[in-house]
Amino acid sequence: MDLKSNEPFWLLKNGLIASYPSLKSDEKCDVLVIGGGITGSLIAHQMIKDGYETILIDKRELCNGSTSATTSMLQYEIDVPLYELIGKIGKRGAVESYKACSDAIDNIEKISVQIRSNAGFKRKKSLYFASKKKNVEWLKKEFEARKNAGFEVKWLNSEQILKNFEFENTYGGIVSRQGASIDAFQFAHELFKHNVRKGLKIFDKTEMVNVEYHKGFNLATVDSGFQIKAKKIIYCIGYESKNLLKENFVDLKSTYAVVSEMDKDKFKNINNTLVWNTDDPYIYMRTTDDGRLLIGGGDEDFYDAEKRDALLEKKKKEILKNLKKIKPDYHFYPDFVWAGTFGETKDGLPYIGEHEKFKNSYFVLGFGGNGITFSVTGMEMVSSFLKNKKHPLSRYFKFGR
Repeated sequence: MDLKSNEPFWLLKNGLIASYPSLKSDEKCDVLVIGGGITGSLIAHQMIKDGYETILIDKRELCNGSTSATTSMLQYEIDVPLYELIGKIGKRGAVESYKACSDAIDNIEKISVQIRSNAGFKRKKSLYFASKKKNVEWLKKEFEARKNAGFEVKWLNSEQILKNFEFENTYGGIVSRQGASIDAFQFAHELFKHNVRKGLKIFDKTEMVNVEYHKGFNLATVDSGFQIKAKKIIYCIGYESKNLLKENFVDLKSTYAVVSEMDKDKFKNINNTLVWNTDDPYIYMRTTDDGRLLIGGGDEDFYDAEKRDALLEKKKKEILKNLKKIKPDYHFYPDFVWAGTFGETKDGLPYIGEHEKFKNSYFVLGFGGNGITFSVTGMEMVSSFLKNKKHPLSRYFKFGR
């Protein structure tokens, strides 16, 4: 499955950061991580930290799947509003899921400091504004739900949004204190480099083609014919899990993004803010650490890469038309345009845990707009699983829920 198209900004900005060998011999380990994107990098980091002999494989160059196409917005807000999620899974599960995403942002900052990252982690506020008058009622309900759950939020009316952010034609919105941005592509590569020095083995351009399940271990065969004997396998394959798991647990979507030319002065009003709105599909914005505006949206059902890519020009115009609604006097100069694929679940939550058809294995599948923060939560959860400990979020993130 082709998970990105055209010119993903992060891939071009960073170039080929590192290259690893393909598997050329039989290997054995405690934990085999399948998937070399941001999720795999975080899980491998935790496994090495916990003292497990760990191998990671990916069928591509590392981070060349959806990680190169991500917007890298770090938010505690889940795609399903908190008040709505409370109605779906109960107050405890909903609030704990939101808090886990909030804690994940703090943990990413800690890891960034620990590995001396240069991936541009930056604390930011988050503005979630009503794009239509009819959205105000439920957005205020969402504001109250977050406030009651203990999140630092403030309601701004349209005049205050205009004054603070210079956005016109809004109908009020929620400003949250908790949020951040990062270059996930670079950050993942930094994690890989850091953990290779601590014993992590990485083989890219190495595709798993078969797994034999045995008592106490699995035997994974790759496309070159070599095998890896692992006590546990952790699948960090994101949206490609759709090819492995046959049940209908996630809907694939295409999302489109545009990055402007560099102009730091133009974006100073939102340089410290993540922006998204109540449209369906919603638009989202952030600045980059080199002074560009990244804006995305235009989500469509994913059918195939060719159809998705054919819509690039049309979606670019649609996204910029939406930008004109709130910034009518601003001229956007596009520099990069691309599409990526993501997954949408019925409750906005990830799938993290065991699957009955995959023995000695766990899945860490972060979907929706919170893929990165969910993956950080997955670090803690998998660490608990391997120590035979329960995790309070397991019941909400499990398969078959």
